[in-house]
Amino acid sequence: QVQLVESGGGLVEAGGSLALSCAASGRASSIYAMGWFRQAPGKEREFVAARTWSDVSTIYADSVKGRFSLSRDNAKNTVYLQMNVLKPEDTAVYYCVADGGMATMTASRYRYWGQGTHVTVSS
Repeated sequence: QVQLVESGGGLVEAGGSLALSCAASGRASSIYAMGWFRQAPGKEREFVAARTWSDVSTIYADSVKGRFSLSRDNAKNTVYLQMNVLKPEDTAVYYCVADGGMATMTASRYRYWGQGTHVTVSS
C-alpha cells in the first residue's frame, strides 16, 4: 500500500501563489507516476497535472498551463504543485494521486489518492 499526505492548502487572494506538497510513504518504490486532481464545490473532479517518473515532460490541464508547475523530489518521494496567478475558479479541494502506471489525465487510472487539501482563492 501507498499513503499520500498533502499539505500547503489555504486561503489566498486572486493573483497570489500557493505551493502544495504531497509525500508518499509505504510502498513508495512502486509508484511510477504522481499528480494532482481537484474538485470544486458542485463540480466534477478534474485533472490538474501529472508526471511519469521516467519522463521529463509533465501533463497539465489547459486551465492551469503557464500558471501551475509540478516538480518532484525523488529522494523524498514527494511531488510539489506550485500554483501562481491564482484565480477564484481555482478554488477546490486538491487531491494528490499516484499509480504504478504512466501518468494520465484519467482519474480512474490512479490507484492511490490522498485525503485532499483545500485551496480557496478570494476575488
